[in-house]
Parts: sequence; structure tokens; C-alpha cells
Amino acid sequence: MDGFDKMYEAWLNGQIAGEKNRRRRELLEKGLGHGTVEFLRNVWFPAIGNFDHLHAEWEVRDFHGGYRYLDLAYLPGGAKGGIEIQGYGPHARDLDVKRFKDLCWRHCLLALDGWLLLPIAYLSIRDEPEKCRQLVLAFVGRFVSFSVPACLGSMEAEILRFARRVLRPFSAIEMADHLRITDRHARRLLNGMVESGHLRVVGGNRRYRTYQADFAMSTPKPNGHLFR
Repeated sequence: MDGFDKMYEAWLNGQIAGEKNRRRRELLEKGLGHGTVEFLRNVWFPAIGNFDHLHAEWEVRDFHGGYRYLDLAYLPGGAKGGIEIQGYGPHARDLDVKRFKDLCWRHCLLALDGWLLLPIAYLSIRDEPEKCRQLVLAFVGRFVSFSVPACLGSMEAEILRFARRVLRPFSAIEMADHLRITDRHARRLLNGMVESGHLRVVGGNRRYRTYQADFAMSTPKPNGHLFR
């Protein structure tokens, strides 16, 4: 078995062994769905490198007093993040009105209960795994801090945190406003971080460039320290 298979098997077996809830244990013993396994194999594990704080088939109560199960729950330090793998068949092509309404209610109630929900289409996992990895890094970044190279100064470190947090491209003007510095100073800092490989240019000319984090260099701290 490769590294993923070994860690996946140990992670899933550990959850089964430690679960006292009969309903959830039976679901885990049946094995996870194909979409969930592919997400873990091709997106989560390459991006994060471990399954810390991740729980499969996590049980939540609905407003009728029944039980629902999240494909994956990310629970570092009491925070609540949910990941739902949306298969093309049941969630799009064959979704009838009743099931569509139920899905919307489910997402609304989870949000009101304090969950940050991340729905990911199976087709995106299959066709756009790198984009999904960037999304997962931004999702995890809402809960845990990412290591920042010691060589970066305080402003460069904050630029890197900002870039990882927003996920989208941003301009020097936006960064200047965020750091409360001049546009010229922000541009100089950003260009230096491009040269060092922490950021990359994604559009515009030299004066009006937009920047984005190089997610290949993004690694969460192994202990999952919470943001303060």
C-alpha cells in the first residue's frame, strides 16, 4: 500500500474502533462512498498531508429530531467545518423538487448551527483537483494557522496569510489598504515575494499586477493551532 492507503486505513479503523454510537459505527463499517474516498485521495491528502481533526459520516440532528450525516466533518479545537461531496447524479441531474428543498434546508440549518460548509462537486474533484486543493487550504486556513517562513518580516508574513486566506487574486492597492501603507511600498513588498517564490503574478502589467499565493508552498502546522 502507498502512503495514502496506509494512513487512510489507519484513520478509518481508528474511527470505527473509537465510535460508541451504533448508527455512525455501522455507516463507517460499510466504508465511505467513492466520491469521499476520491476527495481524500486526490484533494485532501495531497493538500494537507494528514487526517487530523477529520471525521467521516459525522452525525448531526435535524429540526425534526432525526439524524443526518456529513460526509466529512473538520473539528479542530471545537470549530465546526463540514465537507459534502456532491455527486453529479443525485445532486444535479436527478434532483427532484423535494430533494432540492431538503438539501437547501440542510445547508441552512447547518449554517445557523455554526457550521462552515464546503460543498464540492465530484466532477471538480475529477477534473480540477488542483483548484480543489487550493479551496481546501483556504477552508482549513479558516480554522488553523499556516506556518510562515522565519525569513519573512512581519509585513511579508501578513501578506502571505492574507493571500492564503482570500484565495483569489488581489492587487497592490488592496494590499496597501489592508496594511495601511503606500501603494508603492505594497508593490515593492509584493514583487519581492514573487521573486522569493511565495507569491505569483496572475494578471496585469507591471504597474497593475494581481497576485496570488503559491499554494504549493502552503503547509498547515501539524498541531493545528487555532487562530487567535
